[in-house]
Amino acid sequence: MKKLFSASVLAASLAFIGVAHAAPQPLLNVSYDVMRDFYKEYNPAFQKHWEAEHKEKQNIQMSFGGSSKQARSVIDGLPADVITMNMATDINALADNGKLVPENWVTLLPDNSAPFTSATVFIVRKGNPKALKDWSDLVKDGVEVIVPNPKTSGNGRYTFLSAWGYVLKNGGDETKARDFVGKLFAHVPVLDTGGRAATTTFMTNQIGDVLVTFENEAEMIAREFGRDQFEVIYPSVSAEAEPPVAVVDKVVDKKGTRAVAQAYLKYLWSPEGQEIAANNYLRPRDPAVLAKYQDRFPKVDFLSVEKTFGNWRDVQKTYFNDGGVFDQVYPAK
Repeated sequence: MKKLFSASVLAASLAFIGVAHAAPQPLLNVSYDVMRDFYKEYNPAFQKHWEAEHKEKQNIQMSFGGSSKQARSVIDGLPADVITMNMATDINALADNGKLVPENWVTLLPDNSAPFTSATVFIVRKGNPKALKDWSDLVKDGVEVIVPNPKTSGNGRYTFLSAWGYVLKNGGDETKARDFVGKLFAHVPVLDTGGRAATTTFMTNQIGDVLVTFENEAEMIAREFGRDQFEVIYPSVSAEAEPPVAVVDKVVDKKGTRAVAQAYLKYLWSPEGQEIAANNYLRPRDPAVLAKYQDRFPKVDFLSVEKTFGNWRDVQKTYFNDGGVFDQVYPAK
């Protein structure tokens, strides 16, 4: 009996030790698809930092796809601890559908919860055979434009808003902007769901004369396909992309991962996080890091989305929700 009791105590002790030393819950970051290279570099850096401070290894899992499609997946149950999108509308959707994040999520981290910025650029074939320099060139006869669907991709929405802003900045009114954007999307032969799929269409399938995308994607294309395959053109107007991040409250509270999730996002603003951003051609918020890498970030006269179009919730409702302006102007194929 005594031996049996001792064995039971030993088994219980070993079980307790097993629980005490169990690996922490993995952290799931649901992100958009042109950020693959950034997080491939950032995640190991954060893991090293976390282990040094907490003496435990942290597993990080990633999910990539079109920004809005990813947000929809989280709303439908994908257990993201953090969501790292390219536009506030996709995180607002988590607040509006199921209260997965708080209404004031944008105030919980610096810089409206956006650790870096990016510009919209044109990727053209080597030699720029169609002489594409600005938005007006994209609606010329015979020009095919590759851009992802604004209803599923933040990349596509920034393209839409940049083109609209171009008309306004050149003296046009809302009617002329609407007409111009309709013409632009009439030149789009394929509407992919996300930025990386659009890159595949342009680079691998060799469809289109110009790919409209973020400037950091241009560097990723160079690394994958070679710098001699294309040229980068900065148009006169670019909506300032501010890719935001947020902790998904309902998930981290259920999994017990709030501390690591908050630390993971906060580290994006660290000197190392900002260096990794610059290394991946994302414009860092840290002025010192930005100055250090100024040669790779041409000066851009950014268009502020909220100052031009209003708050993101209104932008989404007016332009990109079902029945909105995009649906009204996009020509049925």
